[in-house]
Amino acid sequence: MKSINNLILYRDFEDDRLLFHMAWIIEHYRDEDKDSSDIEALFYNCLNGLIELAESHGFSGNLWHNFLTYLMVNHENAYSRACEIRGDVDGAINAIATHDFAVLKAYFNYDLREIGAYFEVDCMDAILNYSGNREGKKYFNQRIRDRIQQLCSHLERSRGTVTFKAAVTEFYKDFGVGKLGLHKAFRVLHKEDGAEIIPVTNIAHVKLDDLVGYEAAKKKLTDNTEAFINGREANNCLLYGDAGTGKSTSIKAIANQYFDRGLRLIEIYKHQFCDLHDVIAQIKNRNYKFILYLDDLSFEEFETEYKYLKAVIEGGLEKKPENVMIYATSNRRHLIRETFRDKEEIREDMHTSDTVQEKLSLYARFGVTIYFGAPDKKEFETIVTSLAAKNQIRMDEKELLLEANKWELQHGGRSGRTAQQFIDYLLGVKAVQTAE
Repeated sequence: MKSINNLILYRDFEDDRLLFHMAWIIEHYRDEDKDSSDIEALFYNCLNGLIELAESHGFSGNLWHNFLTYLMVNHENAYSRACEIRGDVDGAINAIATHDFAVLKAYFNYDLREIGAYFEVDCMDAILNYSGNREGKKYFNQRIRDRIQQLCSHLERSRGTVTFKAAVTEFYKDFGVGKLGLHKAFRVLHKEDGAEIIPVTNIAHVKLDDLVGYEAAKKKLTDNTEAFINGREANNCLLYGDAGTGKSTSIKAIANQYFDRGLRLIEIYKHQFCDLHDVIAQIKNRNYKFILYLDDLSFEEFETEYKYLKAVIEGGLEKKPENVMIYATSNRRHLIRETFRDKEEIREDMHTSDTVQEKLSLYARFGVTIYFGAPDKKEFETIVTSLAAKNQIRMDEKELLLEANKWELQHGGRSGRTAQQFIDYLLGVKAVQTAE
C-alpha cells in the first residue's frame, strides 16, 4: 500500500494530524524497532479523534470511513474545484486524480480491526459500527451530515478506483466541494492577512411562500435571481421599505431556494466594506454564483464606507465578476442621509450639486429596486390568519384578529414581523397552558 505522503492533489488537509497519525500507525504498528506502547497510545488518541468528530457531526457507522469521506468532500484542489457544479473534466488532471484516489481507497479499505486486535482493543466493533445518541442533540449541519453519510455508503460499495473516483466526482458535481460547496450562507471575519469567509451553519429555512403577500415584489426578486443563476444579464438589487416587512427574509429565502443550483450568500456588514475586494478575489473563479448580502444598509453623513461599495459595484478599474451580485436591504431608498442643509441656497460647499449627486449615486448603482411597504389593516389580518393556520393555532377568528390588532398597537405597528411576534406569543402561552 502506497504511503499517504504519495498524494499529489489531496495534500494539506485543514486538520491532517489525525489522518497522518492513523496512516503512520497502519504502516508501522508491527515494526519491531518502534516502541509498541507509544504506538498503542497514539492509536487510542486517534480513536478518540474519530469519536469526537462523530459526536460533533452526527456520524454513524464506520467512523474511519466517515472521516476519510469528510476529508475528501472538504478538500479544495485543482481537481475538486474543476468538478464542482460541472462534473467530470477532461485532461491530464484525471490521471493525477486517479493516482490519488487509488491511494485514498487503499486506506479507506483498510480494516482497523487488524490494529484493534493487535492492541487488544475490546470496543473496535462499536467504533466501526458506531451509533451515537442523537436524541435532542444539535449537529453542525444535519443536511450536510446526511449527504456525507450517503457518499460514504456509496464508497463502501465501490469495488475499484474508477467507481470510487466516480462517486466522489458525482458528489462534487451535485453538491460542490469544501465550505463554499457544502454551505448556503457565510459571514466574513477580518484578519490581519485578509478576510476569511466563515460558513453559517444554522441559516433559517424560510421559503418565499412563507412571506404572505408582496407577490409583485417577490416575483421581481426571483426574476432577477433566475437571470443571474442562468448566466443572463442581471442587476444588483436593493430591497427597501418599512421595517419588518420581509426584506431580509426574502433574501434568506432566495438562498434556500437556489442553493441546489449553485447560489451562495455571503453577508457583509458595513464596517467590513474594506474587505470587499479581498472577498471577491476569493470567490471570483469558483463555479458558484455569489450574492453579497448587505443587510440594513444606510450611511450617515460622516460615514465614508459607501465609497468602497461604489467602487465594487461600478466604477473601479477591475470589473465585478460575472458570478457576483450585490443584494442589499434598507429602510431608506436613498442610502446616504441627506439633510436640509444640502438644499439650502448658501452652504459651505461651493459645488452643492456635486455633493448631492455624490450622495445619490450609490442608490443609482442598484439596477433593480423593490419596495416593501407596511401592510394595511386587511393585509395585516391576512398575514395573521395565514400564520395562525400554518402553526395550527385553533382560535376563533374574531378573537384572533382582535388580539392581533391590540398587539400591533402596542408593538410597533402593522408588519409581517409584528404578526410573527404575535403568533410566537400565542404559541408560548399555549405551551405554558399545556405544561400546567
